[in-house]
Formats: sequence, C-alpha cells, structure tokens
Amino acid sequence: MRLKKIKNADEIVENSRYTINRPYQYKGKWNVEVFQNQHEIQIEIGCGRGNFIIAMAQKHPEINFVGVEMQSSALVKAVNKLAVLDMPLPNLRLICFNAMNLGEVFDGEISCIYLNFSDPWPKKRHWKRRLTSEVFLTVYDSLFIDTCNIIQKTDNNDFFDFSMESLENYGYQLLDVSRDYNAEDNVETEYESKFRKDGIKINYGKYTKEKN
Repeated sequence: MRLKKIKNADEIVENSRYTINRPYQYKGKWNVEVFQNQHEIQIEIGCGRGNFIIAMAQKHPEINFVGVEMQSSALVKAVNKLAVLDMPLPNLRLICFNAMNLGEVFDGEISCIYLNFSDPWPKKRHWKRRLTSEVFLTVYDSLFIDTCNIIQKTDNNDFFDFSMESLENYGYQLLDVSRDYNAEDNVETEYESKFRKDGIKINYGKYTKEKN
C-alpha cells in the first residue's frame, strides 16, 4: 500500500526538537554532541509512526535511541506524538534518512539494530531491497561498536525464512527465535498490535556476531 503524502510533512519533521536534520554532521560524535552522555545507542530502521521507539525510550532512559525512517509522511506521525508527551525524552532522536546510507551517519557507535515489520519485498527480483539482505548487512557492519546485534520482528513467514538464512550465511548466530512471539516484556509496534488482534502470529529473531 502506497503511503499517503501528508501536507507539510517535511516542514513539520524538520522543525521538531527530536529531529536531527543533518545527521551526517555527527558521525562518530553522537554520544558527545547529540546525547551528551556515554550510554549505548540503539536504532530502529523503519520506525514509521514511532510507537516502538518512543515506548522503548520511555522504558529505558539508560539507553539512547535513534529512529530512522525514509519517508517524512510516516515520520511526521511520530513527531506529532512526541509533541504532546507530558515528559520530554532526551534519550530519543529521529532522522529522515535512507538506511542504505547509514554508513554516512554512524561510525562504530551502535549496539543494536531493530528491524520491525520491514517491507518484505516479496518479489524475488527485489531481494536486494530487503533490510536483511547481504547488501544491507554490509552497510550495518560499520555502524556497530564491536558486537553486531540485530533484532527482527515480522508477520511475513517467507521474509523471516529469508532473513534467517541471509543473516546466518553472513556470519550471524541465531540467539533466540520464535514463530509466535509474545514475550512478557515485549514492546509492540502499531502493526504488531493490529496483527495480534487479527490472530496473526509474529516471527521473532535475535542475532549476533562479532564485528570483523
């Protein structure tokens, strides 16, 4: 489904106190210049309307979070939610950016990447566009500090099968897997809440490897 374009989305996103408009300026300096602390940094690629990343920032003030979303018409929803929060979240920032170019933004600064309900790109000819393809895994390498950690949730079984194979072929170890994920401490995305109500099972994978 094509995302509906929202009027003035670019302007609203750019003017948010949570948005970093030129993230490449902080490459290698996120802890010092953006968050002004030495807490670990975790990112969600494809944060959409922000339900997950906002809830994680509220739940874990000891961790810095960056939500990455390519489309401003999606990210504006997260910006609007943050604008009405009773308490600010100094440990959260948002960037409107293409994941393929994240090597221009982070340099050995990330401890974990969340891939929640990413576009599965189901056609075989589009496999390189999947966020768990080798094309993207190569990009992620330079983002991590020393240990590479990826956590994925998806409702798409074929995409999950592809992801497990792709990550393991790339050297990742599968630490935890579920075909019907519903952990007690789980933080849901907007899609996840909808899928659960519809009786759709959620796939979950937690992967790790040492940085080369």
